[in-house]
Amino acid sequence: MDLQKFSVSVTLPFLLLLTNPATADLNADRQALLAFAAAVPHGSKLNWSSATPICTSWEGIRCSPDRSRVIELRLPGVGLIGPIPPNTLGKLDALQVLSLRSNALASDLPTNVSSIKSLHALFLQHNNISGYIPNLLAPYLTFFDISYNSFKGEIPLEIQNLTQLTALYLQNNSLHGPIPDLKLPKLKHINLSFNNLIGHIPISLKRFPKESFLGNAFLCGAPLEQCPGTGPSSSPLPTTTIRSEHKKKFWRKLSLKVIIAISAGGLALLLLLIVVILTCILRRNPRDDSVSSKGNYVTGSSSEKLKEENSRAVQQPEKNTLVFFEGCSYSFDLDDLLRASAEILGKGSYGTTYKAILEDGTTVVVKRLKEIVMGKRDFEQLMETMGRTGPHLNVVPLRAYYYSKDEKFLVYDYLPTGSLATLLHGSRETAKHPLNWDARVNISLAAAHGIAHIHEEGDGKFVHGNIKSSNILLSQELEACVTDFGLINMASTATSPLQLVVGYRAPETIEANKFSQKSDVYSFGVLLLEMLTGRAPIQMPGCDEIVDLPRWVQSVVSEEWTAEVFDFELMRHQSIEELLHVLQIAMACVSRVPELRPKMEEVISMIEQVWQSNSEKSKDSLAPMPC
Repeated sequence: MDLQKFSVSVTLPFLLLLTNPATADLNADRQALLAFAAAVPHGSKLNWSSATPICTSWEGIRCSPDRSRVIELRLPGVGLIGPIPPNTLGKLDALQVLSLRSNALASDLPTNVSSIKSLHALFLQHNNISGYIPNLLAPYLTFFDISYNSFKGEIPLEIQNLTQLTALYLQNNSLHGPIPDLKLPKLKHINLSFNNLIGHIPISLKRFPKESFLGNAFLCGAPLEQCPGTGPSSSPLPTTTIRSEHKKKFWRKLSLKVIIAISAGGLALLLLLIVVILTCILRRNPRDDSVSSKGNYVTGSSSEKLKEENSRAVQQPEKNTLVFFEGCSYSFDLDDLLRASAEILGKGSYGTTYKAILEDGTTVVVKRLKEIVMGKRDFEQLMETMGRTGPHLNVVPLRAYYYSKDEKFLVYDYLPTGSLATLLHGSRETAKHPLNWDARVNISLAAAHGIAHIHEEGDGKFVHGNIKSSNILLSQELEACVTDFGLINMASTATSPLQLVVGYRAPETIEANKFSQKSDVYSFGVLLLEMLTGRAPIQMPGCDEIVDLPRWVQSVVSEEWTAEVFDFELMRHQSIEELLHVLQIAMACVSRVPELRPKMEEVISMIEQVWQSNSEKSKDSLAPMPC
């Protein structure tokens, strides 16, 4: 109801009566959530309290723009245990997103939760929820993920009524029976693997990859193997007779000499084939029979052992091997990784990055390299070089790699908070709590320590080559680590030029493709400007497009509009003198002449001096924090 249409003479009691329903709705949401928290044990204590504002203080809660209703509830991995109480979350009738993934929820899924009419996305994967998939589902669902649970029974036919559905993930449950003919026009992703489904794969789903249906022993049809008894039928008798007559006429037209020549040629080919087969059998290495068909993995305790296993892999290129670096504590193998639940984190210069959650709960990051053409020996030598880089608190360690002719990927530790780019240019969650000055300085120092360590390795010859805010990853405590180190060495082997982010690249790398430690310093200077201005050097959703951030800053400063450079959030709480000092450091880093740029160690020293001269914090607080 639009209150602006009422005249000014409307009495205050009547206005209060009109506003009471919205307040009552939010209060009802609050009570439903408190009842849920009270009934479900949780390992991580939620900060929900009736004494604090629900829309701005409660963890995992997002309200509508007018703060009248709760529209998102996200509580992944907070240790929720037991069943979902039926009369709690089902009362959130304005909820659009519900994410309770990676907990220990059990028992059935209440129907009044799955059928919330406003619900668009439901994430319940990696729990222990059992029972049947409810027949009543939210009509406007676009994303439905209940994978890695204990659901049983058949896939309900009602799913075919979800015309807005774009993603359906039901893998790793105990579902049985046939697959419904899901003629959903917007469906782009589906995974029904590792259940007990039977019968033919519907024609409407044959466009999806076979990985979507693996692990169902009695499932058949495209894209899996053809169902028994459904081969192409024989031609009708009249057609067969006509073809036979044509063949007879054809052979009659051939002369005797031609027939003899064809027969002799066929016999010669047959003899040659027999010779080739005998030669292969005689030359076969008897040791091949002792090789296991299952790929092994290396947890090498020394570099010599790693070399030995690598050379063994070279001799057996058909054996897919996941190679772990020394000191890695992971115990999964390639099959475990391929069965993991994965979600895309982003697509970068070198390929697509995934978050992979294994069946035992281990979470890692997998970078799938694209358009990289390297021989196995060259790839392993590069990996060995990267593996020799000493560990550092502010460098994301490379844990393992995989090589085959068609696939190459790298395995890293997973940092839950995401990247600096996400926090700076933000999602709607981070926009409520922008990074303050202390956090930005600590992040920049930690990143600088990580880059300096890379520069010190390899006799001072190592270069990162792709420093940007999306390659600065953060832990929950905002501890920063640099990732993607060493991948610039693959640029020359790409089938097409790698599209490195131009906004961070030094002029010499663009003009002559010349990467050095000085070009890393330039990229870090752009990173400092990004934190000072709050502007991205590339076009991002919700941000102004800046083609050349250093040039833009220089133009503003030259016009004596210096204060206009800085992020408004920093101007509200920070002394401008301190911001100016860091701005000077950043501008020194982005000098167009490489020789005029400072070294990373000098950059660290300058930032620490500025911070110490303007803060009561001691130097000890500026030490790099562990990932």
